[in-house]
Amino acid sequence: MNEENLIRYYNKFNEDKRLTRRHGIVEYETTMKYIYNYLPQTKNTKIIDIGAGTGKYSIALAEKGYDVTAVELIKHNLMTLKRKNSQIKAIKGNAIDLKIFKDNTFDIVLLFGPMYHLITEEEKIKALNEAKRIVTKEGFIFVSYYMNEYAIITEGFKNNKITEAIKNQLVDKNFHVTPQNTDLYSMVRIDDINKYNKLLNLKRIKIIAQDGPSDYIRPILNKMDDETFKLYIKYHQTTCERLELIGASSHVLDILQK
Repeated sequence: MNEENLIRYYNKFNEDKRLTRRHGIVEYETTMKYIYNYLPQTKNTKIIDIGAGTGKYSIALAEKGYDVTAVELIKHNLMTLKRKNSQIKAIKGNAIDLKIFKDNTFDIVLLFGPMYHLITEEEKIKALNEAKRIVTKEGFIFVSYYMNEYAIITEGFKNNKITEAIKNQLVDKNFHVTPQNTDLYSMVRIDDINKYNKLLNLKRIKIIAQDGPSDYIRPILNKMDDETFKLYIKYHQTTCERLELIGASSHVLDILQK
């Protein structure tokens, strides 16, 4: 992970609004639905949001009365989160090194943004291993990934960059993106995710398409009337566990236990 590039990026990128746009609303509402499905029904449930950004998930869960700790690498994002809700325990930190937290501490571990930006397999394994270490035996880890096929279809073919990407060895012969150390994003396939889980002996409870086709049809979603958009969300949440849709989603949510 190139931390300097990441900081420059998020100092310009409006992370605060990403999940308020219609394609982001689909992702957010679907993710929250599954988090609530697995949350223990006690207010002393401890949640950690690693890579919390500006606090969209942390704040929503804290406002429901849960004990929430937010860890964020980017100072700008962290300050935005603190301004919104000063009651959340907000800490500047890195997903691959969470030694300030004891083993078996949190009932729910959210690991969303970091897995988009950790470039190497070694970094991803470190982040997953830290999440595994700090979650309780009966707790759940929610991991979000940025998917390879979405990047190939949109950036590669739709934006006509595929030939150049192959020429520059940014995409391999199997059309898997091969990010460089200076890149901001790392894209994976289901096979990659399965490999990480096997290496760490993590048990999958469920895997879902967080946003399904939503990122592909942003202009269409934006033109929908409210009633049709509600139907679209219902459609997505009805089909988001279907295997034929998961790998092509732009984001995938893996729900795990140790």
